[in-house]
Amino acid sequence: MDNRLGWFIFAGSMADKRTVAFHTLGCKLNFSETSTISRLLENEGFEKRSFDDSADVYVINTCSVTDNADKECRQLVRRIQRKSPESLVVITGCYAQLKPAEIASIPGVDLVLGAAEKFNIVHHLQELTKGDSAKICSCDVEDITGFNASFSVQDRTRTFLKVQDGCDYTCSFCTIPMARGKSRSDSIGNVLQNARTLAQNGVKEIVLTGVNLGDFGKGPDGNKKHEENFFDLVQALEEVEGIERYRISSIEPNLLTNDIIEHVANSNKFMPHFHIPLQSGSNHILGLMRRRYRRELYADRVQLIKTLMPHCAIGVDVIVGFPGETDEYFKETFDFLHSLDISYLHVFTYSERDNTKALEIQPVVPMHERHERNKTLRNLSYMKMQYFTQLHAGQIRKVLFEGNVKNNMMEGYTDNYIKVSTPYRGEWVNQVIDWKL
Repeated sequence: MDNRLGWFIFAGSMADKRTVAFHTLGCKLNFSETSTISRLLENEGFEKRSFDDSADVYVINTCSVTDNADKECRQLVRRIQRKSPESLVVITGCYAQLKPAEIASIPGVDLVLGAAEKFNIVHHLQELTKGDSAKICSCDVEDITGFNASFSVQDRTRTFLKVQDGCDYTCSFCTIPMARGKSRSDSIGNVLQNARTLAQNGVKEIVLTGVNLGDFGKGPDGNKKHEENFFDLVQALEEVEGIERYRISSIEPNLLTNDIIEHVANSNKFMPHFHIPLQSGSNHILGLMRRRYRRELYADRVQLIKTLMPHCAIGVDVIVGFPGETDEYFKETFDFLHSLDISYLHVFTYSERDNTKALEIQPVVPMHERHERNKTLRNLSYMKMQYFTQLHAGQIRKVLFEGNVKNNMMEGYTDNYIKVSTPYRGEWVNQVIDWKL
């Protein structure tokens, strides 16, 4: 199946010019999919509006990693109802796949699209009328097959290119496999074609995204066999002319091979920046989480990266308050993170998710204690990033500046992911500039 996404898609127009607004919750993968859904509707004659403006159709692409994402979806629907009660409201994404009936019961929701139907939104909108009961278009997760390529354009200077979807892992806290199905990927050929298309349209940086990116290579039917692998993809992308920078959005430590690290260290295009989920610095808690590595492997990955690339930024995902995380186990995590030569943390407070094995684990950590641990690690993250930034003071590094303007200031990121702000200069937008930190 050819999954290449052409920049322009020939399509007829709707009978009347209609407007649509989007809101995305969650990960970079969701942003890439929202952008693609937006282009599908714009090619059908829809005019895109800001989510804060009035629109005929509102599309909310949901996440369900935490309870906050679920709550935010409900709050957004209520906001639309107050502002524009006659508008159609479409909910898609992971929350929509996991709990379609729950979403359909929210007053104001007109259409719920599960994982297999989100890219068929044009067809579903043609048959939708305000005032009918909410329509649910979903399927069992086992029936989710095929791969829909996605990328974000114009929304951001850094373009998120989806190359993999789904996950075959069974982490005890996670609902993503239930929401997105089996691990499956685009082909390297299709990814290269999308990268060339992006290059032709002026994109300078591509962020490779997926649910379990390092598991790239399993076919679109979700079979277990790797037809290609992520290292093959990394090598092939080097040859695409016009793309100056690539980033690897997030990769599991057990799938981050020496070959990948060494390639990035010697590449002019892959940025010295890794984001590697840890989740806990305690081997006991990692076991309860059903993670596929121990902390010793994680430390080895960090050590190799910093040996080959001392200037490399390393980001870390960590969960606090997981069931069974005593004060002693949390101290193990804090001490381990404190000892690692990393740059920043993304800290998540554990929240109970239906139908996960973690619900069976005792003792449950009180919510106030979870929040205190989150605050402790966010303070550590701030200190780590301050230290990492200070190490590079006085250096010349390449910065890709973005077009967003706030208070007459523009921002960009160095190759190793240090944020830079400077007074706005239009000629610098989407340009890589040598910058003294």
